[in-house]
Amino acid sequence: MSSILTNTSAMVALQTMKGINASLNKTQADISTGKSVATAKDNAAVWAISKVMESDVEGFKGISDSLSVGNATLTVARNASETVTKLLTEMKGKIVAAQADNVDRNKIQTDIDALTKQIESTVGAAQFNGLNLVDGSQTTVNVLSSLDRSQSGVTSSNITVDAQNLSTDAGATLTAGGGTLSAANVVTGTPVTLNGFTLQGGAGALAANAPTAAPGTLTGIIAGDKITLNVGSVSGNYVVKEGDTADSLVSGLKNSLTQNGLSDSDFTLTLASGALTVANNTNQSAAISVGTTRGTGGLAGLNSIDVVNQPANALNAIEGMLQTSIDAAASFGSSQKRIEIQSEFVGKLTDSLKTGIGAMVDTDMEEASARLQALQVQQQLATQALSIANQQPQGLLSLFR
Repeated sequence: MSSILTNTSAMVALQTMKGINASLNKTQADISTGKSVATAKDNAAVWAISKVMESDVEGFKGISDSLSVGNATLTVARNASETVTKLLTEMKGKIVAAQADNVDRNKIQTDIDALTKQIESTVGAAQFNGLNLVDGSQTTVNVLSSLDRSQSGVTSSNITVDAQNLSTDAGATLTAGGGTLSAANVVTGTPVTLNGFTLQGGAGALAANAPTAAPGTLTGIIAGDKITLNVGSVSGNYVVKEGDTADSLVSGLKNSLTQNGLSDSDFTLTLASGALTVANNTNQSAAISVGTTRGTGGLAGLNSIDVVNQPANALNAIEGMLQTSIDAAASFGSSQKRIEIQSEFVGKLTDSLKTGIGAMVDTDMEEASARLQALQVQQQLATQALSIANQQPQGLLSLFR
């Protein structure tokens, strides 16, 4: 049956043309953007996966930067350790020469003293971006190395580097006094000066809403000392560095306490009138204690080497210190090698992730080109078919002539 009201053939041709045009538009968009999945509406699942992977790629860029900084820091520390080893080896040669009786030991001692000062200078200057791994100011340093993603989420991983103490500082343990910390009874001890900064510390109970409290006594603070401040159940640590000021020490303790869970609104550390004070802003008392521990430098005996009066003892001492510097350089070398391996792996992993993302969302240009030409031909044929279908009602006129 033919009808002038309903042209079924034209309707079919029109729907076919709409489908072809939609496919043609999609193909042209794929070619122009280079992506077959450019938005979430193209393929929600694939788009979501690709975006998660892209965020990981950005994260690994940051990790690559962290590894580069860690590698540079270790390069400085390793070079310093190797330089110290070279200087100690030179010093050992002079000490061996001093074992003879017919030498001028005073002149040899002068050379040894000069080498000692150079070693101290090398150790003190071996820092990268303010971080020194050989002067005893650090124990361990974490280098961000990876992002580990699982079904439960994503976590970061670190490479832990053991710092080495090649300082010439002698060791000692410093203790703090004690007392009851309360708003009404603040016990204070003998102050100690650190670059003009008075530090007081002790142990006791910090009363609720106590305005300030800082009892006890610490004696003799030098670079490398580890200051521990316990407030309630939270412990904060800071290792004194060469050239530290009062602000840097207080800031270091604050940061450590905050990172370990202490709220800035509950407890406040301030520097007032040259003294470190702790304020309790809560309604509950809390135990408080402060103390300092000093570590022994690996080259602590270097300043006491005496080839004039004790050449034999000097030889025994230099052998142990030489081994210490060799072990330090070897430790840094191993850690640096691990960081370099991890950096290479992160680079390859990032490339693999980019390849995987491309496989999911990038347009196959060869296929798109072939599909575009086919759709253009189909569009022409659909246009022709629609034109023929629209001419069919004209044939009905001949029946009425």
